[in-house]
Amino acid sequence: MLKKLLLIALFPIAAHAQDYKKIHEKAIFVDSHNDILTACIEKNVSMDQNLKGKTQSDLARFKEAGVDVQIFSVWCDGNMPNPYQFANREMDTLDAVIKRNPDKIVLTRNYAELKKALKQHKLAAMFGVEGGHMIESDLTKLDKIYERGARYMTLTWNNSTTWATSAMDETLKKDSLSKAHKGLTDFGKEVVRHMNQLGIMVDLSHVGEQTFWDAINTTTKPVIVSHSNAYSICPAFRNLKDEQIIAVAKNGGVIDLNFYSGFVDSSFKNKEAQFILQHSKELEELIKGGMIKEYALSVLTDKYVDEVQASRPPLSALLAHLDYIVKLAGVDHVGIGSDFDGITSSPKELDDVTNYNLITKALIEKGYTKKDINKILGGNILRVLRANEN
Repeated sequence: MLKKLLLIALFPIAAHAQDYKKIHEKAIFVDSHNDILTACIEKNVSMDQNLKGKTQSDLARFKEAGVDVQIFSVWCDGNMPNPYQFANREMDTLDAVIKRNPDKIVLTRNYAELKKALKQHKLAAMFGVEGGHMIESDLTKLDKIYERGARYMTLTWNNSTTWATSAMDETLKKDSLSKAHKGLTDFGKEVVRHMNQLGIMVDLSHVGEQTFWDAINTTTKPVIVSHSNAYSICPAFRNLKDEQIIAVAKNGGVIDLNFYSGFVDSSFKNKEAQFILQHSKELEELIKGGMIKEYALSVLTDKYVDEVQASRPPLSALLAHLDYIVKLAGVDHVGIGSDFDGITSSPKELDDVTNYNLITKALIEKGYTKKDINKILGGNILRVLRANEN
């Protein structure tokens, strides 16, 4: 009798676990922002290797995680010479992986090709260029990255371009930026209009507030914010203020949640600063050896796991951003933009891409319907992608 009672008690838990896994598996899961291409170059590894313990993602783990569509970030530092050339190098990196694994991954350039890839049970890959500096103020180069498969471009990274100011510069250099030099220039508006014509989604992560409003007032198509959160919960310059969230919803766009602890939890930055101070000598040595600071720091966070673990916010902190955006803008305007392999810390439980289904589990527990979950996990970003196609 006791055994029977135990089985009855445990059955709802088992059924619930099965439900969230099934819902996650059946949903079209889209991550709008992953930096594995840069991570592979910096760490001298390949995405089709087993990179567990070295990165937060690889080709096999994308499959295990149920990722259906991955938009791969093409990124380089604003100080990089010849950024357009480096952007093409990163695209070459993914092309090589696809050539070696044609049965697992395919580059898709539109929604029709994406649907075909899904039917063939292949990972549908696209490029998202993270930083307008990579087109070197040349619309011809914008055309060329489109031809190579770029389906969004972030107007700025942390650095400003000659035609758009970044959130970092508008925040940290606001006293030195004249009103005339904030936001989009006439050429910047031309870039946005040309992206609309081509079918490249305008990405407003990283951009300054003036650039944001100039872009919203210029674009004729829905925008994305590929990896940002809510400023009201975590007042980091990279997050969106309430009026910006509402504006994205009115535009028909989507805001994809960033997993970086510093954009999730406002207390994290001080904890990270202490960690950097404690390991400053090692960090300096890695940078002197030629590694970009962001990835040098990721090497240290991989090494000192226990120290990093203590500073990570809970998964519930990330979901608070999701709830906030849904309450303010509606469930049609939020998605996932993890920033995996471009971040040094993520919420507890979200160690790598294979933990995505825990988000689905949490959404069920919070009362989101299956229809809403399907929108959040991928439906919303796919709607914006289709709306941008010519």
